[in-house]
Amino acid sequence: MKTSTDRILTTHTGSLPRPQSLMDIILRREKGENIDAATFEAATAKAVDEIVAQQVACGVDVVSDGEMSKPSYTTYIRHRVDGIQMDPRAAEKGRDIMIGNDLLAHPDFAGRRRNFSDSPFPGCVGPLKYKDRSALDRDLAHLKAAAAKSKPADVFMTAPSPGILTRFIINLHYPNEDAYVAALADMMKTEYRAIVEAGFVLQIDAPDLGSCRNNQYRDLTDDQFRKIAARNIEALNGALEGLPADKVRLHICWGNYEGPHNFDLPLLKIIDIAFKARVQAISIEAANPRHDHEWEDLRTIKVPDDKVLIPGVIDSTTNFVEHPKLVAQRIGRYADIVGRERVIAGVDCGFGTAVRTDPIVADSIVWAKLKSLSEGAAIASGRLWGSKAA
Repeated sequence: MKTSTDRILTTHTGSLPRPQSLMDIILRREKGENIDAATFEAATAKAVDEIVAQQVACGVDVVSDGEMSKPSYTTYIRHRVDGIQMDPRAAEKGRDIMIGNDLLAHPDFAGRRRNFSDSPFPGCVGPLKYKDRSALDRDLAHLKAAAAKSKPADVFMTAPSPGILTRFIINLHYPNEDAYVAALADMMKTEYRAIVEAGFVLQIDAPDLGSCRNNQYRDLTDDQFRKIAARNIEALNGALEGLPADKVRLHICWGNYEGPHNFDLPLLKIIDIAFKARVQAISIEAANPRHDHEWEDLRTIKVPDDKVLIPGVIDSTTNFVEHPKLVAQRIGRYADIVGRERVIAGVDCGFGTAVRTDPIVADSIVWAKLKSLSEGAAIASGRLWGSKAA
């Protein structure tokens, strides 16, 4: 994982706006239409090439493929894994799992909130087995080709944690959740290793450490939830065994939606468990109004010396474009905690977490936000390293 000793690097969380033509193909595919494989791959390759170039043009240092080929950051695996199918039972249970405590407390808001995805959740209906690497290998090849052309400072690709897959791939087969998490972890080894072996940084998307407390496990106490989180990290570490920690980063999320979030688990109630993951960097939400203050909380604990922080200094759920000076202020807070060399400026969450016809943030504003991220990082770099940029 690239870090810097002379400036603040920038990155984001993975998903970015997809071209409308590609979204149409993906949505038709998710509805069961027979999509020509060559057409899908050509559209995906073109989108990845363009999205990587756009990131570099905006000043993003550590780029991704924008999750161009995926219907969502989790449910895409149904196309790659035996034992996962669309099932009405999963769709029904999936709707209940997504009901958060803040929605129950604010029913007048709940009626206005949009669904996570335009497609229902699939179910695990049999033993899990990674059946075919071809789609994964094509994603890796598309990103490698695009990166060779645009030459970013570093490249990452996302993959879901075993824990978050329990929420989006509904268990209809395994006897209990512990057995299901173990099977998911064993299955995801294939993807984790392939990403690292391709030369990319692996980002593990783990909202199971944050947002799942509010919805999937809304009836548990915090202590009961922490046991679930610890189990999930143990399973993740097993899946990451043998991979160098400096090629892996972990993203924690409290739900990528504009809402009250007043039942979110505080960062300090989960970060100690997250620090046990075999990863070098931890990506956290640090820009939205419910978590913007938590830099003060981090000052009260010891952040392990081997960890890099990737605070979100740009929000992913509003169409406000943060001022570069605000971005620089946020970066400075975290540099004061762990040192300037151990901070990478990031984004709270993804801008295209799932393919939908009504994206939360307008495409042009996404790019304006990322440009502001880059400009703010330059200001922060000047302040932290004493250059004229300050």
